[in-house]
Amino acid sequence: MDVCAVHPGPSFDTRADITSRAIPLRAITCDVGTGEAVFWRDAFDCHRNTARDVVDSAVEAGFFESEWRGGREYVRQTTRYPADWFGRLVGIENKPDLGDPGDLERQLRTDASLGLFDEIILATESYVTRAHLNRIPESVGVWRFDPESGEREVVRDATPLDPASPGIELVAERPLRTDVELVSGERKRQARLRLAERTYGKGWRTYDLPTCANASVTSDGRPYCAHFNRVVEPGRDCGDDCQPFEAADAPSLDADSLRDERTPWVSDPDGVARRQSGLDRFW
Repeated sequence: MDVCAVHPGPSFDTRADITSRAIPLRAITCDVGTGEAVFWRDAFDCHRNTARDVVDSAVEAGFFESEWRGGREYVRQTTRYPADWFGRLVGIENKPDLGDPGDLERQLRTDASLGLFDEIILATESYVTRAHLNRIPESVGVWRFDPESGEREVVRDATPLDPASPGIELVAERPLRTDVELVSGERKRQARLRLAERTYGKGWRTYDLPTCANASVTSDGRPYCAHFNRVVEPGRDCGDDCQPFEAADAPSLDADSLRDERTPWVSDPDGVARRQSGLDRFW
């Protein structure tokens, strides 16, 4: 899936106060709470190295705080994790040219049958025919988007999926045979949580800007080409194959500040780590 749109839930502000980074799923689900600190290795049911990475990431993010006793590190959560910080997850598959679909049909069937997202959208620049719609699962919505004008035409509305119910994952397809796996609602819940956290921490407008003298950035952070007078997709439109390409430094973009300004995400929250009494240094 090219884009995951996270819709804020009731406790989004609480989540934003913790950290601007992603919180590892294992840090959320392990046996570490907000009460008494526990020895870090006892809190995880996974390989020691994996647990160590999770602890380090959670401490750096401000979700864990650590203290030392007798040469051993103990950790606790700085605050309770707000599980309802996100609402709907909308998956958007970007396929500008439907004339070159690749494995699009199989990908959309897999996403629709798994039901990890609340809605799935196919975004394209192509003219959408009835034949195109017939090859796409009925639950998938279709948008036709004009990158130059920014206008969007809703060709077909998405049908809401049910992320709480079990889903079916297409594992492999062979002639006369398709292997599938039943995915429980609990596994989907954890996968959605991991996806929402990864999306929250990954950022916004994360693509590389064109290293071209004709490139600039729009007010909302999209790459713009002065030669063609339109917004461009760097991975598809730019590079040595473009005749007017002129190598130069990429235009500057403070994506974090722009994201902070235009979305509910907070760039540099104060955090919720509690002040330590300092007594742990005597252990």
